[in-house]
Amino acid sequence: MAVLAPELVRGSNVFQLFRSLRIVNKGVEEVDEGLLQLHQLEELILSTNKISGINSANLPRTLKVLELCCNAVADLQDLCAHPPPELQHLGLGYNRLCSPLQDKYLTATFWPNLVSLDLSFNNFTDLMELVSQLSSLQKLRVLVLQGNPLVLIPTYRGFLVDSLPKLSFLDDIHIGPDERLQFHGLAKQPELIRNEARVVVSIGEIKGVPDPSTQQQLEVGSKAPVITYSYCVTYEFAEGEEIEDGSSTEVTKIHQSPTVATLDVDSSAQDTGETGGQQDPAATEEPKAHSAKVFVTPGKPWEDTIDCSYRKEHTVRDLVGLKSYLAAGTIVSVIEEKVLSWPVRADPEENAVTKGKAGRGKNKNRAKVPEPRDKQKKKKKAKPCEFRSDPPIRRTLGTQQVTLETLLATEDLVATVCDFGILVTEQPLQPPSLEEKDRKKQKDKSKKPKAEKKNQASRKTAASAKGKRKNKDTAELEEGQNLQPVPLTVQFQMQLLRWPWAASSQSQESVATTVEKTQ
Repeated sequence: MAVLAPELVRGSNVFQLFRSLRIVNKGVEEVDEGLLQLHQLEELILSTNKISGINSANLPRTLKVLELCCNAVADLQDLCAHPPPELQHLGLGYNRLCSPLQDKYLTATFWPNLVSLDLSFNNFTDLMELVSQLSSLQKLRVLVLQGNPLVLIPTYRGFLVDSLPKLSFLDDIHIGPDERLQFHGLAKQPELIRNEARVVVSIGEIKGVPDPSTQQQLEVGSKAPVITYSYCVTYEFAEGEEIEDGSSTEVTKIHQSPTVATLDVDSSAQDTGETGGQQDPAATEEPKAHSAKVFVTPGKPWEDTIDCSYRKEHTVRDLVGLKSYLAAGTIVSVIEEKVLSWPVRADPEENAVTKGKAGRGKNKNRAKVPEPRDKQKKKKKAKPCEFRSDPPIRRTLGTQQVTLETLLATEDLVATVCDFGILVTEQPLQPPSLEEKDRKKQKDKSKKPKAEKKNQASRKTAASAKGKRKNKDTAELEEGQNLQPVPLTVQFQMQLLRWPWAASSQSQESVATTVEKTQ
């Protein structure tokens, strides 16, 4: 054009040629009236900038595509003052829009020709109110709402599909006739729309925990304690979780650090719950912005494969807090609990009184008739030994962060195996006793005269022994390869309940309630 018609690219004439303008990640904070010089502009891309608001009076009336993804837009009032009448796509993903103030600007009054609307990863929470506004957009075919708190509601997708019959794509997934048939009639049952989310956490097998019996130092004598080990898994969940009465799951508060969770005692903790914790040096680092609660699985004794068989359903009303929690992920830890139990001796005061009475009555009872054998047998029977348990000693065997952000998009399930690596255990060094030292010396003395005779015989058999040693070394090497240490792993799963699975459990609850009333 500069060669064939240079007059068209001189001065302000060049602005007449623009159809699309892309200014991405350039730190743009404001759109001024200079943009009105682009009389033929149809597409304006201003993604990843610092725009907090746009005055629609500065937008060309010919605009058909407006993309404002990844900015800081929190209010649509200025944008809707004089919006472009021919706009077909409006991209407002990854901004700061929230319910209920911004819902009223998403109607056909402002966007009569809108075909595509992206509201992903904002903070819309009121599903029914938003749908009532969007239903006026008769030309809307593509809608993206993933990443908003309202997508966590079990009936979210079904309610939208049935309420917007002309919609073709929801969250980048095509809406087919089978899906419409599945959710048919759901829009007429508003009582099923609850602004709450239901999440199920399941924890399966723990593998790779070293056998604690190999680490114990065996002590001789009655003073040695009885040591018991148990193992559990902890995970954190959103602070806004609604806890039902009678729940068998232990709950503790958490102050979250990037690597280790420090547990505080909760008054409602039960027998297997955490009652305290040793603070790791890493736990003194600056905590995360979001708060959460720690849930603890019941303690299990050591086995090669420890089956936790844990399942808990969480009901959350704070959808914004749940969104922040899922975006940050959860922390899963394997905890070892060691308890020392000591034998309890009889009370010293009791013993003194008994001895005193026995001394005073020693002479008096000499002439008495001997007691029956039955009573003597009863006296000889020893009382069962009682034990006093020390406070449990807890040790974190492994900690790992699990990413949950996909639950905010189109996924309903996150299933993973947390791999904490191979645990390095230190074997305690036991010094030999005096008896063992004496035995070793005696053996060494008796072996000296016989050593000379054995040297001659050993020289003859050295050649034949070499072949045997090679075979033995090969067998030991193969055995060592077969006994490779197993990494510490735990199965973790988090599922976001959707319709109709949530509906089936809800119907069961309603049936149970009805039965109780009739009884």
